[in-house]
Amino acid sequence: MIGPLLERAVRRAEAADAALKTDETLTLVFEAGRLKSTAFSQESGLNLRVSAEGRLGFAGTTSDDVDALLEAALASARVGDAVDLLLPAPAPLPTVTTCYPRVVAATLDNLMELGRGLVDRLTRDGCQVAVTVERSVGSVEVANTRGVAASYDVSVLTVAAEITRVAGDDVLMVADYWASEDFPDAAATSTLAQSILQRLEWADRPAGPPHGALPVLFTPQGAHAILLPLRQACHGKAVLQGISPLAGRQGDRMFDAQFTVEDDPFLETAPGSRPIDDEAVPTRRLSLVQQGEIGEFIYDLETACRAGVPATGHARRSTFGKPQAAYSNLAVAAGPDGWDDLLRRIPDGLLVDELIGVGQGNVIGGVFSHPVALAYRVVHGEIVGRVKDAAVAGNAYELLGRLGGLGRDVERRGSLLLPPMLLEGVAVSPR
Repeated sequence: MIGPLLERAVRRAEAADAALKTDETLTLVFEAGRLKSTAFSQESGLNLRVSAEGRLGFAGTTSDDVDALLEAALASARVGDAVDLLLPAPAPLPTVTTCYPRVVAATLDNLMELGRGLVDRLTRDGCQVAVTVERSVGSVEVANTRGVAASYDVSVLTVAAEITRVAGDDVLMVADYWASEDFPDAAATSTLAQSILQRLEWADRPAGPPHGALPVLFTPQGAHAILLPLRQACHGKAVLQGISPLAGRQGDRMFDAQFTVEDDPFLETAPGSRPIDDEAVPTRRLSLVQQGEIGEFIYDLETACRAGVPATGHARRSTFGKPQAAYSNLAVAAGPDGWDDLLRRIPDGLLVDELIGVGQGNVIGGVFSHPVALAYRVVHGEIVGRVKDAAVAGNAYELLGRLGGLGRDVERRGSLLLPPMLLEGVAVSPR
């Protein structure tokens, strides 16, 4: 479909590119110990961008009417932004596996067995268990009028689980998930179950919140909130708009020397891996922070053109939207510390697993203040109980400048790879 579309487009515009994505998703939901529902969806979306008389136009469709799509894109270009966009030429692509046969071949019975097995592992008296298993397979095809034409297949399998325990007016919810391009083995599902059950056990006893500027250990799940400002600040659009506090600081040491962050599109079985981005630019590893020093930022073609820098191979596009820069697999490098070593460094503080309201407010500025959704008090290196009514606050950039430690066990949260992070001087207060 893309070939004929671009042949028509090149006769009416100076340049054009397109991305065609297909997806088939099967979702199973288990509640109360049984299969509650199954759902199947099938989608195909084609996105076209044209450059006509120096202006960009975009359009998308889920139908096979390429003529109507082209007319819509040309109409958009008549009122579009003036950008001297140079589409990429053909280039060798890196080798990366993005589709695994075990996921493609997985049957409904296989998925049901996976879900029921996890339900059985998690079932406890007085607790409600919910499990979702989702299998997605599809393809991505990208091409442009300079001769690039590439495609690859994709597979993703996600398993999410949650335990809810209600005792009077206290509601405890503990959740976790696993996502990969490959099918989980027994070790992966066992680790997922044990992660949830361990946190459920830690929550058996209540504990009062501490108060003051204290050491706080963020689990990989909780550390997402600390990494979010950096993710936004390293986005090329934020740099171009002048709202990134990291703009103009490349090469400067702003963080602890232990802190290294890389975006890697070649990680085995990680859902964000791919050989080429949605604008036909080959992907590559990108060092955002190297031993505390600011490195590179991510750019799509348009933002890179406006900034006068090369695109980095990070564009993603939906069926109806314009391409935007987005990360592949964002990874914080592991540190040298074991879990017990990190806990022993806390005379009195918190272990934070989940926060409320992450992503709200002026995230890119780095300042955060969030109530805890799931946290535990740590006294003399021991987890003594669950803390309910507490909040944590601070500036993520400043806290990352004085790390108390980084765990050596990196956990993959979908396309995020994070170790436990011990931050010194986090403001902790009761609520």
